[in-house]
Amino acid sequence: MAQIDALPPLREVIATHGLSAKKALGQNFLLDLNLTAKIARQAGDLSGCDVLEIGPGPGGLTRGLLAEGARKVLAVEKDARCLPALAEIADAYPGRLDVINDDALAINPLAYLTPPIRIAANLPYNIGTELLVRWLTPDIWPPVWESLTLMFQREVAQRIVAPPGSKSYGRLAILAQWRCDARIVMDLPPEAFVPAPKVKSAVVHLTRLPAPRFEADAAVLSRVVAAAFNQRRKMLRSSLKGLHPDIETLLVSAGISPTERAEQIGLEQFCALARAFAKA
Repeated sequence: MAQIDALPPLREVIATHGLSAKKALGQNFLLDLNLTAKIARQAGDLSGCDVLEIGPGPGGLTRGLLAEGARKVLAVEKDARCLPALAEIADAYPGRLDVINDDALAINPLAYLTPPIRIAANLPYNIGTELLVRWLTPDIWPPVWESLTLMFQREVAQRIVAPPGSKSYGRLAILAQWRCDARIVMDLPPEAFVPAPKVKSAVVHLTRLPAPRFEADAAVLSRVVAAAFNQRRKMLRSSLKGLHPDIETLLVSAGISPTERAEQIGLEQFCALARAFAKA
């Protein structure tokens, strides 16, 4: 296996520091530095960017991001056992790696970075979706970050890029595709990780749009979409009846048949429905 820098192979780093992956922290370590460098390249030209990484573990992706030229990497790691390994990377890349030992859900790490900012991470399975939703729903759009390059369980990745009519299509697809271009850029088998998870993984790259694709109030759209997909097998006139007493009229005004189900409705129609709700 080719080395991307002068630091030891990751298996050696893990053995030296006793870094067995903890299931409670959603940890699955990716040890192939060629793969971590490939993931880093999916994030685009990093040479003038600060990069946020969540859950670096022993630092495989961290090393890939730095080797690919990131101006600075801010790594947020909850597991204090990983700090000595990350400190070795910081020494090898002077002034370019900052590490915060904290829970990524408890802080706002973007406040420590200077634009342009990209986010790249092999997200811990147990917090990946929640972090993505936070990044997609800031108070102001466009957000401070330019792109997200994130690894998820493949099932979650498919939900992000799913088209209407597919079984994976739902709230996450609408949330992502309303404000971003989203595509799966890599697939990874379970055996690429230690320990090997029971599921396949995939890397999704999301590029922010300067403005949402269609006009809609974010809070109203979120409420309508959540209600529609919470009872996705029901017709919309039933699943949305709790939101307005004359829901059928609102649906028709948005160009939607009241007998349609949520998975049949495209992003543009959902935005039209959100505008109808806002007017009502």
